[in-house]
Formats: sequence, structure tokens, C-alpha cells
Amino acid sequence: MTDRSTLAALAARLDVLESEAEIRRIQSRYMFLCDTPCPEFAVRDDADRVDAVLDLYTDDAIWEGVGDYYADQFGAVQGTAALRAHFERFWGTRTNPRLVLNAHYLTSEQIHVDGDNASGQWIHMQPWLFADGTGVLRSSRLNNRFRRDDGIWRVSRTRTENVFVATLPTNFADSYARTTVLMDE
Repeated sequence: MTDRSTLAALAARLDVLESEAEIRRIQSRYMFLCDTPCPEFAVRDDADRVDAVLDLYTDDAIWEGVGDYYADQFGAVQGTAALRAHFERFWGTRTNPRLVLNAHYLTSEQIHVDGDNASGQWIHMQPWLFADGTGVLRSSRLNNRFRRDDGIWRVSRTRTENVFVATLPTNFADSYARTTVLMDE
């Protein structure tokens, strides 16, 4: 191997590693922004949250729920306007009883980079706790795609499939965060 080819090979390997890190950050940030209470200091309300989430997506992105359970619950939307409406519906719809905690945990990560395109698979788990003490534990598989446009990685498809939903015992959590101060200045 010549010095030039060695440097080119190292640069290609470095690009893959940096791309994987950026994709990991994007996917984790999406989940972070979906948590309740939203732990990001700069997000003052649900409109800010929707804007922050949409910044992670390409203009032609697809968000879809697939499989028997999620296809009926979520369906599929494509493009910025449709994604905005989807997220506004989700956060704009106040549950009764009110959702007081939702935290996302990602696991079983696989990221595959191919030039300016990539895919990633995860399993995620999330408890949902409501003001009346009821709750559910949800898990789903994510099979997402990412695209690098003008040097910036963004989500081009979110695809989620239900693994299970389990009802938690009433008052399952006797202590939980009602607000967050982690990102407070």
C-alpha cells in the first residue's frame, strides 16, 4: 500500500466512524426530544419541540408505524408538512389522564454506513406514566434510514414496529421527575 492509498483508506474508515457517531447522536436526540417532561432547556413548549424534531429530518422524510399494532395506530406520513402535522397531533392531543412521564431507552444498536446513506436498527423501551397512577410499558423495533445532504446527516425514514405493550400495576412508580433541570443554564 502506498502512503496515498493508506491515507485514503484511513480517511474512509474515519468517515464511517464519524458518520456512525453522528447517526447515533441524531437517533438519541430524537428520543430525548420525545421524552416527557422534555429534558431540553431550549424547548419551552410543544411547538419548540416539534421544530427541534423536524430539524433532524430530511424534507422528504417518511415516518411510519408498521405491523398489526402500529400500522393502525400511526400509519405513514411523508414530507415536512405531514411530519409536522403528525407530531403536532401527537403532542397537541392531551391525554386524559394526562401523560406525566415518558422516557425512551435505546438498545441493540446496529448502524450501517454506505457513503451518504445509512441505516440503523434499535430496540427501544419506554414507560408511560399517567397522572392517575396508571401506566404502560411499550417496546418497539426501529429500522431507520439516514441521508447525508451537504455534509449533514438527517433521518430520511423512521420506521417503528410494536414488540409489546404491557399494562403496569397502578402507582407502579412512586417517584418520578415532574420537571427536568438537567439542561438548565
